[in-house]
Amino acid sequence: MSKSRTLSVGRPSATRNKANTLASLADEVSMKRVNFQLSAALHTKLKVYAASHGKTITEILTDYVEQLPDV
Repeated sequence: MSKSRTLSVGRPSATRNKANTLASLADEVSMKRVNFQLSAALHTKLKVYAASHGKTITEILTDYVEQLPDV
């Protein structure tokens, strides 16, 4: 016979200390999602480039944007 586990319900965040949660938010950088269209060929080119450099597409594009000059 196997051991049975007790399941609990509720919001996981409700068990956290609210003060710790608010403090951790102060250290986080606000992030924005960017969506745009690419042809299948360009997407493949970007995906292959990222993989060949051991990076994700997000890392490649983030690195590129960070190198743009401030205006």
